[in-house]
Amino acid sequence: MIFRLNKHLVFPDPELAEADGLLAVGGDLSAERLMLAYQNGIFPWYSDDTPILWYSPHERFVLFPDELNISSSMRRVLNSNRFKVTFDASFTDVITACALAERKDQDGTWITGDMQQAYIRLHEEGYARSVEVWQDGKLVGGMYGVVVGEVFCGESMFSKVSNASKTALISLMKTGGYKLLDCQVHSQHLESMGARMISRKEYMAMLKK
Repeated sequence: MIFRLNKHLVFPDPELAEADGLLAVGGDLSAERLMLAYQNGIFPWYSDDTPILWYSPHERFVLFPDELNISSSMRRVLNSNRFKVTFDASFTDVITACALAERKDQDGTWITGDMQQAYIRLHEEGYARSVEVWQDGKLVGGMYGVVVGEVFCGESMFSKVSNASKTALISLMKTGGYKLLDCQVHSQHLESMGARMISRKEYMAMLKK
């Protein structure tokens, strides 16, 4: 059953989500609603031609820092000092680059203008963070997401040069500030780095910590 949200700040039980994870439709992208969603394992995912759609997958694709797999070639990249990595230095530029990035088998972007403004507000309030990867003074890669306790809910990443987004992800995991990276949906790229599926119950237990 798909629930329709109204002005009240409340979400239905995530266990009631459809098989594909779709839980609710409507509502808004206020900072209060977004943080309530993330605290309950829910996130928005929609496009310009649909209303706001809220998802809570029955299984979550996640990466634990101690299970991070760094290939020998990637270690050489990290040791080469080819890139400079910063945190929260240019959030707006990172989310804009993620929105503009071309992705295989994807027409357009789900990071709409409204979504960008909503997450910029979350960043200004201290709930959303970014990682920037620089080369020769230019922003060549990065990622952004929402922080819930010791869980980093990754929203998107981009890479203009080889290995830039991997550098962002590895740098985030190596800060020691997070016990879990929520990757939300499966990708072979992240699976090769150690990400795996866990149940919603296990994921929610991590969030509640």
